[in-house]
Amino acid sequence: MTERKESSTDDPVDRLLATARGDAVEEPFRVTGVMMQYYHVCERELWLASRNLEIDRENVNVVRGTRVDESAYADRGRQNLRLGMVSLDLLEDGRVVEIKPSSALEEPARMQLSYYLWYLDRVAGVERDGVLAHPTERSRETVELTRDRATRVEGAIRGIHTIVTADSPPPPEEKSYCDACAYHDICWC
Repeated sequence: MTERKESSTDDPVDRLLATARGDAVEEPFRVTGVMMQYYHVCERELWLASRNLEIDRENVNVVRGTRVDESAYADRGRQNLRLGMVSLDLLEDGRVVEIKPSSALEEPARMQLSYYLWYLDRVAGVERDGVLAHPTERSRETVELTRDRATRVEGAIRGIHTIVTADSPPPPEEKSYCDACAYHDICWC
């Protein structure tokens, strides 16, 4: 799956890859898995997080997610694996496992896992499949890095760059899950 283009630091994808590989880049660019998820959930949330505005850690959904993240697969001695810009929840039988408390935001979680697979492929030259796991629902879904999904990841990286380099946040956009968001009060109060 590994396909590399000529390096152009004008393209956020190329700048991200150069940054990840430790190349000298005038303006380094980093994307985390959480940024990929936020991009697909709410662009305003992404912008706020990129400014290091701390989320409400007491938010019931943040607490629940943290609890699931800390307890899932604890019997296997699970520890997050940090690889450059990404932090993988678990490697299981050579597959990258992303753990989520629920399937409510399925596509953003799928894209986060796809970004991890893309990153491993493009930066480390390691091809892996992934598993999206929802332990509280006892469900698992296999995720593969197809050409289409890789193209979507690269488009999202460009979109993330546009948002995080903007001087002001996108306007709030009411969504069905805004009440559960840790940034709710910033947007709506």
